[in-house]
Amino acid sequence: MVIIKSDQEIATMRKCGKILRAILEKLITEVRPGIKTGQLDVIMAEESEKRGVIPSFKNYRGFPANLCVSVNDEIVHGIPSERILQEGDIVSLDAGVKLNGFHTDAAITIGVGQISKEAEDLIRVTEGSLKAGIAQAISGARIDDISSAIQSYVESRGFSVVREYTGHGVGRDLHEDPPIPNFVIGKGFLLRKGMTLAIEPMVNAGDWHTKLAANQWTVLTADGSLSAHFENTIAITDNKAEILS
Repeated sequence: MVIIKSDQEIATMRKCGKILRAILEKLITEVRPGIKTGQLDVIMAEESEKRGVIPSFKNYRGFPANLCVSVNDEIVHGIPSERILQEGDIVSLDAGVKLNGFHTDAAITIGVGQISKEAEDLIRVTEGSLKAGIAQAISGARIDDISSAIQSYVESRGFSVVREYTGHGVGRDLHEDPPIPNFVIGKGFLLRKGMTLAIEPMVNAGDWHTKLAANQWTVLTADGSLSAHFENTIAITDNKAEILS
């Protein structure tokens, strides 16, 4: 069921999203060659406690960490560990927090030190596709308008969109209806004021196919190519979408 949020509920999510953005900005400053991905998870926990929010991912469906850290060919759901980030890596930080019963969800991909031109282009295009999708998220449009904008933006620039994983509604639960594919499959739900969505293009430098790691969580590109991931929580308004995170 698609859940329409009241103005008060969206105000709570706005506060939650502001905190999440501040935590992500702190994490970004810590990404450097030589840091272990597990250290980033510790920072996520510490910053969440300091700011009075609960990490949404910890123990969600059994996920063992506070934060998803996906490196290079890892698309999503990378588990923080003893892995050390290296110069030239790209890393996706995907986080969610809960405040007063409401969740927000966001992700960003950044380079570790100096990265290749291909990696720079992939990150730039993925972020651009998120902006293109959000621009279509207005009352009266349909999910397909978001999906089409993302797919067209990505594929016109020579990259591919992941198809097995999608964006989603978000709010009282971390994952709510409707699903938001990053490619066109049908018209989908009519967007209405008060819907809150997590739009999240996942873009591969190579083919769009994926595979699951042995840990049964981390999703990788099937061909070993680089992948990037951007996400924002938004609210549908009468006019353009409001970015909450």
